[in-house]
Amino acid sequence: MRSPPSPLCATHSVIIKRGSDTFEIPDRLPVLPLRDVVAFPYVVMPLLIGRQASLNAAQVAWESHRFVLLIAQRDASTLEPKSRDVYRVGVVAHLQSVTQLPNGSTRILLEGLGAVSVSRVASHKGALVATLVEPREIVAPDAADEATARQMLQRFEEYASLTRRIPVEVVQFATGSDDLYRTSFLLAAHLNVRTPVRQRLLESPTLKDLLTGLNKVLAGELEMLALEKSIDDEVRGSIHRNQREFYLQEQLRVINRELGNDDGDDLSEVATAVETADLPEDVRTRADKELRKLRRMSPMSPEATVIRNYLDWILTLPWVTEKTLEVAPGTMDVAHTRDVLNADHHGLRDVKERILDHVAVLANVGKMDGPMLCLVGPPGVGKTSLGRSIARALGRKFVRMSLGGVHDEAEIRGHRRTYIGSMPGRILQGMRRAGSVNPVMLLDEIDKLGRDHRGDPGSALLEVLDPEQNKTFNDHYLELDYDLSQVFFITTANTLGGIPDALRDRLEIVRLPGYLETEKLAIAREFLLPRQCERAGIAMDSVKLDPDVLPKIIRYYTREAGVRDLERQLARLTRKIARRRAEAAEGAEPSDTILSTDLTAMLGVAPFDPDEDVRQDQVGVSTGLAYTSVGGEVLDIEVSVVPGRGRLQLTGALGDVMKESAGAALTYARSRADQLGLQRDFHKTRDIHIHIPDGATPKDGPSAGIAIATALISALTNVPVRASVAMTGEITLRGRVLPIGGLKEKAVAALRTARTDVIVPERNARELDELPIEVKNGIRFHPVSSMDQVLELALNRTGARSTSKRRDGRAARSADATPPTGKVLPVPTPPPSTH
Repeated sequence: MRSPPSPLCATHSVIIKRGSDTFEIPDRLPVLPLRDVVAFPYVVMPLLIGRQASLNAAQVAWESHRFVLLIAQRDASTLEPKSRDVYRVGVVAHLQSVTQLPNGSTRILLEGLGAVSVSRVASHKGALVATLVEPREIVAPDAADEATARQMLQRFEEYASLTRRIPVEVVQFATGSDDLYRTSFLLAAHLNVRTPVRQRLLESPTLKDLLTGLNKVLAGELEMLALEKSIDDEVRGSIHRNQREFYLQEQLRVINRELGNDDGDDLSEVATAVETADLPEDVRTRADKELRKLRRMSPMSPEATVIRNYLDWILTLPWVTEKTLEVAPGTMDVAHTRDVLNADHHGLRDVKERILDHVAVLANVGKMDGPMLCLVGPPGVGKTSLGRSIARALGRKFVRMSLGGVHDEAEIRGHRRTYIGSMPGRILQGMRRAGSVNPVMLLDEIDKLGRDHRGDPGSALLEVLDPEQNKTFNDHYLELDYDLSQVFFITTANTLGGIPDALRDRLEIVRLPGYLETEKLAIAREFLLPRQCERAGIAMDSVKLDPDVLPKIIRYYTREAGVRDLERQLARLTRKIARRRAEAAEGAEPSDTILSTDLTAMLGVAPFDPDEDVRQDQVGVSTGLAYTSVGGEVLDIEVSVVPGRGRLQLTGALGDVMKESAGAALTYARSRADQLGLQRDFHKTRDIHIHIPDGATPKDGPSAGIAIATALISALTNVPVRASVAMTGEITLRGRVLPIGGLKEKAVAALRTARTDVIVPERNARELDELPIEVKNGIRFHPVSSMDQVLELALNRTGARSTSKRRDGRAARSADATPPTGKVLPVPTPPPSTH
């Protein structure tokens, strides 16, 4: 060792008693900080030291009085501990030997004398030095301490038997010693617990506290050891049972082979199925490989079950089989398909024509190479039933797959076989249900796909719906190319907004508008009422309805784009008829004919009143048209102008885009103040409140721009808006009218609510030819390109004179009001409206 530094100067001595021995220790001692070790009195322990501070402390102790203080570190990772890094209770140890090892470290041998408290720890010439406090007086044990010690020794014996790491000599010495202090510290030194627990035992103020702490620690350790032993025994027993079962299975297999009985080998059935199955060459190669792997594997292995399920999927999937339904010859015919579609659905002429075009190509080529069909329309218009009718017309199996709420990409592509419970995705599951390679597969609600941390199922559908890629569709579970090119895919959606752009690019959009009243009436008579009569057990011929019953149900009890609610009302009606007949069997006399006056008693009070659509011209109130996921809707836009400081208030659950449209409308009105007869600073002296009723329903989109601007200018100029005019279009700051979407659905909504004139953007005029003839006959369309044209058509300037005479501020419709003028689409003369 190196030459020692100057010796420490002690001012007092500390007396430590250990049994009959008494040690006089200097009150200032060098410190050896211990990492992950706690020293105890009466214990001899070897240590390897290598840190310079520890070497300096050992050197000082060896060259002077050979006493050193052992204190545990609070954090074992600290390489150069300071005063705050060590505990305040340690053990004074006697340095018995110091040995320099060849690897450069130093080995020392220490014997613990007694526990002492430390009042101060400081650094002195490269080593830590502690100032000691007089140790606590050792009190003789009483009878309670003896009882606690006996319980402690019993638990320690049990602990030593379970751990099997404590020498037998330690147990024998502990049980034979009469010194409880020495026994307790010996037991604490051999416990396999964490450093803070050992330190708490060392810091016990009395013998009773030390014995109680040891008892608690031993009780907890015994409980953990018993649990570990139970788990270990259970695992060993399970392994033994598996080995025994494997041994017996192998014996049974050998016995059956020697007897020539192959019934015990259930893999022979799988091998026969693989040989006889009609599989492509690459699939057969993969199946043979998996079968060979399965033969070499134990039947009890978890991997064997995974391989067996994999082979079952390969064998049950259709690879080359084209199964069709029992139909008449010549089903792949356009005329036959037209007859089936007309028999199942009323109207939808344009939609049927698009479908027949696809069927014609399919009949000539045998598969679809173009984009897949996407039927877009509000609920209840027959999108799903159209897919079922196409399958019946083509004589193919029909598979419907609902994608609403699907968030996981694995739902489409499947899970890899490394996961527990893995299986193929929904596409291959549908092919397995169909049992054919050419079914009609309907992907329903494709606009309601989700997206989260598990992936984007919409992106996974790109490969499925692309004719250039679905020839080699690869499922994660199957890991084989599967041909989907012969599948007739049809997708449905309520709106296009929820479909990703990349996926929409692979689809051919076919829009299904809402039904008109005449179409609903025909559908109710031909399809809905007969079906509900059959479900209620009533003969259709025996049901006699007054001619006004069905129109009244359509007008007063339903207001929807489709016919789903209409069918519900007809179901209620047929149930009431069935109840009447059931009561007639008990003596009542049912009526054979259902009158329109009976609907209130049978269906309740009508929720809608068509008279509410007949309104007068009003100031600050315009009618806009909106396209939602449930079809076209009519929006009433109200504007009030009151004295104020120029605040613009928007209410009615409006979205950001609609709020921006309101701001653009206000800016346009300010820029045209002179032409409109307004003061230039009107926006500083007036508060403007724009409200769209039905405030609980969120609304957004730019197509209400010209309607908001019209209502705003009407309120500012006190000129009423024509109640018969509805409008749709986006407005710019300079008053230009930009095109919008969903014109067909909006036009149907306008006709349903008895609007006779509709203002549309001029760039949407080319779409008017595609509207149903009933819509074109019942509505006058006015294509416009600027806001000046909109105001000329929508404002009733001749009725403004009578507006000022009303005290309630509402604009009364003038008797000499002229009809809207402007560029009107030439259509036949409209017949008297029944709406």
